[in-house]
Amino acid sequence: MSANILPNFTIPKKQTVALVEKSGGTVVIKEDWPVVQQNELKPGECLVQMQATGCCHTDLHAALGDWPLKAKSPLIGGHEGVGIIVAIGSNTVTDRKVGDRVGIKWLADSCLNCEQCRSGREQNCPNAKLSGFNVDGTFSEYCVSFCNHVSPIPEGLDSQEAASILCAGVTVYRAIKYSQTQHGDWIVLPGAGGGLGHLAVQYAKARGLRVVAIDTGAEKKKLCLALGADAWVDFRETKDIVAAVREATGGEGAHSAVVTTAHPSGYTQAVDYLRGGGTLMAVGLPGDAKLEASIFFTVFKSISILGSYVGNRQDAYEALEIATQGKVKVHYVSKHLKELKATYEGLKEGTVAGRVVFDLTKQ
Repeated sequence: MSANILPNFTIPKKQTVALVEKSGGTVVIKEDWPVVQQNELKPGECLVQMQATGCCHTDLHAALGDWPLKAKSPLIGGHEGVGIIVAIGSNTVTDRKVGDRVGIKWLADSCLNCEQCRSGREQNCPNAKLSGFNVDGTFSEYCVSFCNHVSPIPEGLDSQEAASILCAGVTVYRAIKYSQTQHGDWIVLPGAGGGLGHLAVQYAKARGLRVVAIDTGAEKKKLCLALGADAWVDFRETKDIVAAVREATGGEGAHSAVVTTAHPSGYTQAVDYLRGGGTLMAVGLPGDAKLEASIFFTVFKSISILGSYVGNRQDAYEALEIATQGKVKVHYVSKHLKELKATYEGLKEGTVAGRVVFDLTKQ
């Protein structure tokens, strides 16, 4: 048996995938989708037998086609996958080997040689390949990915839990890392009860920050407070969110806000409730909304506004390590891939607390 194929393993010809046949279309389950064979893999590519994949708002945007950037069509979505490498392309030079358990992230591949890659912004590479967007993703039993960018999954971290760390976790971890905060500072997390937000609460607490969680509903309130949020603001029940945040933070406002919600309202008031020298980290990606803020008070209060887009390979290592230490736990519901369409409806309605992960070992 070739060293490029997992010993005693036969790669099937067909597989089950969740497919969006055209932009804006509905999800259909295909049970006869072809599986790329080892001799079809290019140098640098690997074939991963998927065990689990998370579901992200980005997957919904890719399916709906409501972003300024459009996904490929037809499309197999998904970019939070964990599985086993069962084959590697011939003539590949890599530390990865068949049998490794690895994670597939939003950033599937980058050139590693351009200015962006050399500066640690691999995700901004002009030639980036994006899982479940411009290359097929992890809503499948088998996924082709790239040896340079798949992340080793530490032992002791469950595959279903690790899945959401690979996008939601890495994204909020990097945003908090660069939020210009110090131990004991106040950080505001709009969308705190969602898939990204509930992880942001935990990564913030792991860095010694005090957290104001903004979201709505009893279930999300219970989750955020259980995860260590120091204050809760329900945006539907609170008449003045700015005043509520200032009150929770001793009157001066927060040092930073990491906005993970995909709704533009999460950005609107952030400049108002940040204290002087505060930092707004823009993370959530509304389709075509504009970032509106008072120019006068942005300048007058010396506010920094920074965009933070997923993370690089090192961010992934760090985010996974913190989770392995037990400091971050993904709150998720395990489902079958055939439930993807219903999950998208829940994301549209904002009723999904925590994360949804699809168990790809069961059909």
